[in-house]
Amino acid sequence: MHPHRRQLALGALALACGLAFAPAQAQPAYPAKPISIVVSYPPGSDTDSIARMLAERLSQRLNQAVIVDNKPGAGGTLGNAFVGRAAPDGYTLLFTPNPFTTAPMVLRLSPSSSYDVLHGFEPVIQIATQPLVLVAHPGVGAKSVPALVGLARSGKSLTYATPGAGSPMHIVGEWLNRAAGVKFTHVPYRGVAPSVNDVVAGHVDTAWVTLGVVSQYTQQKRLLPLAIGDATRSPLAPEVPTLTELGFKDVVVGAWNGFFAPKGTPPEVVRLLNGHLNEIIKSPEVVSKLATFGALPVGGAPDVLAKTNATEYQVMGKLIKELAITAD
Repeated sequence: MHPHRRQLALGALALACGLAFAPAQAQPAYPAKPISIVVSYPPGSDTDSIARMLAERLSQRLNQAVIVDNKPGAGGTLGNAFVGRAAPDGYTLLFTPNPFTTAPMVLRLSPSSSYDVLHGFEPVIQIATQPLVLVAHPGVGAKSVPALVGLARSGKSLTYATPGAGSPMHIVGEWLNRAAGVKFTHVPYRGVAPSVNDVVAGHVDTAWVTLGVVSQYTQQKRLLPLAIGDATRSPLAPEVPTLTELGFKDVVVGAWNGFFAPKGTPPEVVRLLNGHLNEIIKSPEVVSKLATFGALPVGGAPDVLAKTNATEYQVMGKLIKELAITAD
């Protein structure tokens, strides 16, 4: 080849290589812009409040804005599906409680709110567990679950409130019905606050809720805590027995929450977020704040959340079918 032509060819090759590698070299370090945490529930909920607390601390660590974006609707599935379809770049995350797993089993979802529970997301971290508690209005006349069951068996009509049909609270309520051979009538609400307000007012007899939202009422004796839905007593309410202790074998349902990212989010981004959030939830200040929501920190690798989600899908899915639970 003529020397001049060879120089031109080599120059063209160098230019092509430079162009090929330029985008990778110019890629800014993550995070280079604000991060959005989608919460599929309205502002003011436990999930929203915990997300905002974590967002503030994550922002400080990453030196980047971390914004909570509320996208409520369709039992939380609209926001979940939104994140499932988002770009897998680490800038859109989902913070969700465990109805993430069960909602598609009890709701008739439109294409816009459907998502793949097991394979459509990258688990980032399980933040906490929240024990469920059965509380009763003092006017019911029962200070224990056996006494409550005795009233139902004697013919008294009793009701239980939950934050919504198909929620973990609904599942444990119907499971207790089956285990005890009684029929407490389910009264579903749209959210925790109205369900708690109505049991405090005596409009419904009992309610299944998380510990944090009723702690002030149990301390004031305006509500009586009768049982915990977890397998073991909660350190946040050690005096309250579990359903299994009271003879209702294997009736165990709890609540949990965690972060997911869209499927395909780079592993290094997941690791970075997981590391920061693990450190955040270990801080005494955050542990104390989580306790006010009746929540206990979990943390660990992304696999912890993946296993929790998969177990929930299998166990709760079986129960939902057996108990014919729907959100209709």
